[in-house]
Amino acid sequence: MLVIDSALAACDEVVVISYTWPEFPGCGAALREAWLRALYPQVRLLVLDHARRLSRTPPFPDNDAPAAVQRDFCAALCMDVLGVTVDAVFTSEDYGDGFALALSAFFDARRGPAPPVRHVCVDRARAQVPVSGTALRAFLHPLVYASFVRKVCVLGGESSGKTTLAEALAVQLESAWAPEYGRELWNEKHGALAFDDMLAIGHAQQAREAALLPGAKRWLVCDTSALTTVFYSTELFGRADPALVALAAQPYDLTLLCAPDFAFVQDGTRRDDGLRQRQHAWYVAELARRGLPYTLVQGTLEQRLQQAIAVLAA
Repeated sequence: MLVIDSALAACDEVVVISYTWPEFPGCGAALREAWLRALYPQVRLLVLDHARRLSRTPPFPDNDAPAAVQRDFCAALCMDVLGVTVDAVFTSEDYGDGFALALSAFFDARRGPAPPVRHVCVDRARAQVPVSGTALRAFLHPLVYASFVRKVCVLGGESSGKTTLAEALAVQLESAWAPEYGRELWNEKHGALAFDDMLAIGHAQQAREAALLPGAKRWLVCDTSALTTVFYSTELFGRADPALVALAAQPYDLTLLCAPDFAFVQDGTRRDDGLRQRQHAWYVAELARRGLPYTLVQGTLEQRLQQAIAVLAA
C-alpha cells in the first residue's frame, strides 16, 4: 500500500498489475482484485491468474521463472493488454533498477527510443513501515485482515447453552463474538415479531459479523446464524423468505451444535423442552441436508470449551 500510495502522490495515472503462479492460499485473484478495487478505485488495475488469461496475454510465468521473463511479461502486459507504456516503476526492492532498465529496452524495441523508465525506490530500509512476519496483523488494512479471520458458528435450541458457550469461547480465544441480534429484537418487541422482521434479522446478524471481523483475533465467534432465523420464521409463520433462505447458505469455517443435554431452564421468554428437542433435531437434519459438517458439543461448559478448542486447534 505504501508503494501504491507513493505512486499515486507522484503520478497522474497509476497502473497496478497483480499476478502470481502458483497462487498463495487465501490470496486468490478474485480476492486480490476486490481488495485493490475497494482501496484504490482510481488506479488502472489488471489482476490475472491462469483462469483470467486473455487471448493476448503472453505466456504466464511461474513464480520461479528468471527475472528477465517476469520483466518481459510485465512489459508485454502494459503494451499488449493495457495499451500503455510507463514513465516510472515504483518498488521497495533491489530489483527495481533492473526492472526499469528492462522495461525501457522492451518499450524502445517496440515503439522506438524514448526517455528511460525511472525506478522510484520506496522505503527500501522498511523505516516508514517496519513490517515483519510477527507484526503483520498490525500493518494489514482492516479490509484485508478481515478476509483472513475465520468464523465459527454456534447453534443450539433454546436453553442449550449456545450463547454461554459463544461468549466463553470468545474469551478463551481472546477474540470477538457476535451476539444474537434476533434475541435482542425479540426482547425489544416483547415477542411481537412480524414476518418481515425475519429477513431483517438475517441481514442485521450478517452486518454485525462483517463489522466485527476486522477486530477479531484469528476467529470470530458467531452466536447463531441465518439458519436459526429460518427455523423461527417457519415455526412462527409457516414459511421463510427465499432471501432469508439464501442468507442461510452463507458458509462458516466451523459449526458447533450444542446438545440439549441438561435440564431446560425457563427464563420467561422460552417455550418448553419439546421445542428445544424439536429444534435440535431440525438442526441435525438441516445440516445433514445441506452437507454442512458440524461438531456436537456436550457436557458442562468447561467440557464444551475443551471440545471446541480441540476442533479449532486441529
